[in-house]
Amino acid sequence: MATGYLALILHAHLPFVRHPEYPEFLEEDWLYEAITETYIPLLRMLDGMVADGVPFQLTMSLTPPLCSMLRDPLLQERYIHYLDRAIELARREVDRTQYDSRLNSLARFYLDRFTLCRCLFVDEWNRDLIAVFARFQEMGMLEIITCAATHGFIPLMENHPEAVRAQILLARDHYRECFGRDPQGIWLPECGYVAGIDKMLAEANLRWFVIDSHGLMFGNPRPRYAIYAPCYTPAGPAAFARDRESSRQVWSQEDGYPGDPAYRDFYRDIGFDLSEHELGDFMGKARIRKFSGIKYHRITGNTPEKDVYNRAWAEGAADAHASNFLHSRMKQIEQLLHNTNIDPIVVSPYDAELFGHWWFEGPEFLNLFIRKAAYDQETFRLTTPGRFLAQHPTQQLVVPSASSWGHKGYWEVWLDEANSWIYPHLHMAARRMTEMATEFADLEADALTPLFERTLRQLARELLLAQSSDWAFLMKTGTARNYASKRTKDHILRFTRLYDQLRGRNIDEKFLANCEWRDNLFPKLEWRYYVRKQV
Repeated sequence: MATGYLALILHAHLPFVRHPEYPEFLEEDWLYEAITETYIPLLRMLDGMVADGVPFQLTMSLTPPLCSMLRDPLLQERYIHYLDRAIELARREVDRTQYDSRLNSLARFYLDRFTLCRCLFVDEWNRDLIAVFARFQEMGMLEIITCAATHGFIPLMENHPEAVRAQILLARDHYRECFGRDPQGIWLPECGYVAGIDKMLAEANLRWFVIDSHGLMFGNPRPRYAIYAPCYTPAGPAAFARDRESSRQVWSQEDGYPGDPAYRDFYRDIGFDLSEHELGDFMGKARIRKFSGIKYHRITGNTPEKDVYNRAWAEGAADAHASNFLHSRMKQIEQLLHNTNIDPIVVSPYDAELFGHWWFEGPEFLNLFIRKAAYDQETFRLTTPGRFLAQHPTQQLVVPSASSWGHKGYWEVWLDEANSWIYPHLHMAARRMTEMATEFADLEADALTPLFERTLRQLARELLLAQSSDWAFLMKTGTARNYASKRTKDHILRFTRLYDQLRGRNIDEKFLANCEWRDNLFPKLEWRYYVRKQV
């Protein structure tokens, strides 16, 4: 008898933002907010389900930039400082709102929440969230997958195969360092796919990846079971297609769950509502207004007048939406079971940061849905793509089509008039990196000095960081456009200066050391991945 399956995939990623040259830096808050509102709540959710004996399977990608930041002692220390400021602000809010019972209740809620985050992060988990995620993988409940080294948008690198190869192989190496094993799957950044990527995935011994639905549906030949069964690519790795029906219920701006009026409004934050005096030291020495994480209002509707947030109403909405999502998946999979002769799988991938950060009640929704799926139905089982392939090794062979999960399904988000200026610089840097790697790989061992090796590694780091798809995305959306532009320019300028020094065999070690201090990810980076292969 056929069985239906559902694979929930959470893509956890943030760009590498680390600025040791400043005592505090606004964009580093992206990490601290995500830890507080997404990663710690998700870990608490997993811990609770394990404690209650709930049978579940979940997949998460933890990208190399995110893992590097979570493991970085400087950022760990700064996160604790961030929490201390948040706790102090919440205490001030408890005093300030003492004559308003509704706001005071919420202020106490936030104080307890920030205090718990600090206790878990410092005392229980010893600042090492990666080790906590790894523990759930060792239990067999969580499948952790990797991503390209710096989330570079691979389709726009296809003319530089050495750069694509390095993005994939360095990601595999970094995963080994973090988790002590090889990854089985990979999240291709932005689900971006073009022909030939499967060969590089196979070289890294990666077994599967996620592609957008039209990438599989427009494949050659057309997939017999549409997007409800994985297909092997010619080089071997299997493509799992994103299910748009389940994605729309969560992501849609018009009728997606996060827009329910009962949920907390993301944009109304006391960091912008209160006076500078009331915010106190939270604004820091620069006296910059920013999100505090303390938000007193619910979405309410399309109106500037927002009602006060009610936790009980929000929790009730999360329960109702979890039930609705369960019913929808049951109905969807029942139809698939009726109309096919296979064990269909529905693949539902989301950005992890949606749950908790953008959609505050998202972790509660996930928790309730997984528990309901475990105990309140028998139509489908939760699984991971890796586990599904192990149980269903025979699949159709298809050549996927070029695609992404971005707007209109191709490259428009990452290549338009707002960001196209970056690509001539990125392509030139990729050519130069291959040139230097190929040249120095041919040197005799005694000619390849430790200083040259350090320079080659830093050259690759600057290129990798400049290639991050986040910068082009932020330029396109207009969010932090100036910061994204500056990051791209800074990495290209440092790359060019190092390249000129390396080519002239005249390394400025002081400048090199400063670059290593600023951009310190991938300490064991293998620059030989950029060597041009002989055809």
